[in-house]
Amino acid sequence: MPTTNEILAVIMGGGRGARLYPLTWMRSKPAVPIAGKYRLIDIPISNCINSGIYRIAVLTQFNSVSLHRHISQAYRFDAFHTGWVQIWAAEQTPESADWYQGTADAVRKQLFEIQATGAEYVLILAGDHLYRMDYEKMAEFHWQKNADITIAVQPVPREEAPRFGILKREADFRITDFIEKPKEKSAQDKFISRDDEKRPFLGSMGIYLFKIKVLVDLLTYHRRHDDFGKEIIPEAIHSHNVYGFDFDGYWQDIGTIRSFYETNLELTLPDSPFNFYDPKLPIYSHTRFLPGSVVEDSRLTDVLLAEGCRIQKAEIAHSVVGIRSQVAAGTRIKDTILMGSDYYSEEIGVGPNCDIEGAILDKNVRIGEGVVIRPFPRGTDIDREKWFVRDGIVVLPKDIEIPAGTQIVPVIKESQ
Repeated sequence: MPTTNEILAVIMGGGRGARLYPLTWMRSKPAVPIAGKYRLIDIPISNCINSGIYRIAVLTQFNSVSLHRHISQAYRFDAFHTGWVQIWAAEQTPESADWYQGTADAVRKQLFEIQATGAEYVLILAGDHLYRMDYEKMAEFHWQKNADITIAVQPVPREEAPRFGILKREADFRITDFIEKPKEKSAQDKFISRDDEKRPFLGSMGIYLFKIKVLVDLLTYHRRHDDFGKEIIPEAIHSHNVYGFDFDGYWQDIGTIRSFYETNLELTLPDSPFNFYDPKLPIYSHTRFLPGSVVEDSRLTDVLLAEGCRIQKAEIAHSVVGIRSQVAAGTRIKDTILMGSDYYSEEIGVGPNCDIEGAILDKNVRIGEGVVIRPFPRGTDIDREKWFVRDGIVVLPKDIEIPAGTQIVPVIKESQ
C-alpha cells in the first residue's frame, strides 16, 4: 500500500474574501487570526503535519504578504527533514497572464510545480475551515477502494441541505450523483444517502484526494472549468471512480463575519465543540515567546485569554482576548473578539471606562476613553470610515483609532 510520503497537500489561499471584509481589508482569508493566537491557515497545515503529510503548497494571490510572513516564520523544517511548506503565488507565465479564476484554475496553473514534486496523489484543502481531521485515514480509504477521487463528506440535516453541495452515495461508498444547494424537498429526496431522519444527506467538505494522473487529465480536458465543487467534481462523478469518505467530527466553514464571530465565541465556553488542547494532535502556529498575561483585580467569565496580555480592573465576559491585548481600568467587554496586537505600544488597546459589546476589534486597534459599542439588529450592514457593521456585528478594522467618547450604537427611532 502507498504511504503519506506520496501525497502532496495543496491548500487554497482564496481570493478577495469579500464575505469576511473588513477582516480581509489588509490580509487574505487564511491569514485571518482565530482563537486569540492562531491564523486560519494553521488549521489545515497542522492537520497535514499530524497526518504525516509533510509536503504542503499554499496557493495565494490576494493580500498575501502577511500570510507569507506567517508561514515563513511558523513552518520551518530542519535540514534533516524532507518536508516543506511553500507559497505558490499567482504569476504571469508564457501560458497565462491571468490571476487564479477559481479553485480548479488555481491548481491548473500550478500543474507544472505539482508534477515536479513527484507526488502520486494530491490532497486539495480549503484554507478557511476549522476542524481536526486525520487525512491518513482518508488516504487509506482511497487506496483500499482504488479510487480516482475521494471526497470527504459529512452528515447534513434536511434544514441545512440548501447550504451545501449534496452528494448521492451508494452502499459501496461510491458517489453517483451531485446537486448544488437543493432548495426543493422533491429534489432533496433523490439524494438521501443515510438511514437517519435527522441527518439524511451527505455534504461535500471541499476536501478532495486525487490520483495525480486523474487530476492532470481532468484539468487539462476541462480547461474552461474553474471550480472543483461546482464543475470538475460533478462531471468527474459520471466518468471516474469517485468515493465518499465519512467524517462526523466538528467542522465549521468560516466564510462570513457571522460564522467567524460565532465560531470564535464558542471557543470561550467550557464545553467548546472544538478542542485546541489535544496533546496528540496539536494546532501549530508561530512561536512568539511572549510573557504570561497579567490580570489585575478584574472579573473574567468564559474568556479565552491569549498570552502577553494586560487586563486592569476590567470586566470581561464571553469574549476572546488575543495576544498582547491591553484593556484599561473601568472597561466592560462582552460578546466580543479582541484580536490583540502585533507589537507592544502604550497607545494600542482599549482605553479606560469603555463599554463594548457584540464587536470584533482587529489587530492594533486604538480605542479612546469612554467609547461605547453595541451590536446592531441582525441583518444590518453599514460602512463607515473607521467602522463597519456586518450582519449586526460591529467590526473595527486593523490599525484603526476610535476617538474618546465615540458611540457606535443602533439609532432607536422614536415612535410616531
